[in-house]
Amino acid sequence: MLAISQSTFAIIVVGALFGLFLLLLAGSFVRARQAAAAGKGGPAAPAGPKPISRRDFFRAGLLYSFSIFLAQFGGATLAFLYPNLKGGFGSQINAGSLSEIKNAIQSTRQPFYLGAGRFYLVAYEVDPLPEEYVGVAGGGLMALYQRCVHLGCRVPFCEQSQWFECPCHGSKYNRAGEYEDGPAPKGLDRFPVIVSGDTVTVDTSQLKPGPTRGTDTIKQQPEGPFCVGSG
Repeated sequence: MLAISQSTFAIIVVGALFGLFLLLLAGSFVRARQAAAAGKGGPAAPAGPKPISRRDFFRAGLLYSFSIFLAQFGGATLAFLYPNLKGGFGSQINAGSLSEIKNAIQSTRQPFYLGAGRFYLVAYEVDPLPEEYVGVAGGGLMALYQRCVHLGCRVPFCEQSQWFECPCHGSKYNRAGEYEDGPAPKGLDRFPVIVSGDTVTVDTSQLKPGPTRGTDTIKQQPEGPFCVGSG
């Protein structure tokens, strides 16, 4: 819904600006034609270019300045929303093949990271699925937002401890993004995972709040030394 609303907003803004520009241009053209028609009934104009009145000069300057502003504003709006319009962060993103993603996670012992979507895909095979993860996990995967819920730093995955460890203030999360240590108020936020056949889609338009402190569905202890000092 977020991606659709932003796309619609961009189209409306640009369309409205373009329509306003056309109205201003048409009004200026009509006034020029009226002035030319009125001049035909009067005395013959002297040869040479006709002087521009102060009023017409300021009117034309205002029109041109406003047109430039509209063009710049419309371009900036499209540039700001372009990642969403082209199917990037804030929309449904095709993350790839389910089998290939799972194989990559298993062989590297690391989450599958997709920079365009700003998320990690982690293996999550808990059965039955905990109530707090219904509508989030799918096909044995969960998508974790890369942003730390403490102050927004990007949280890398530590190969040594097999936990997510924030380098900014030491918050730590297990492999499922559940809170383990540090100042973070809860677990990592996540996005819904949709699996259709062998295709994995992550809906980055729907940010789901991370689980509360104390949630520990995988009972994973650190598997080696921490990459970041204890928080």
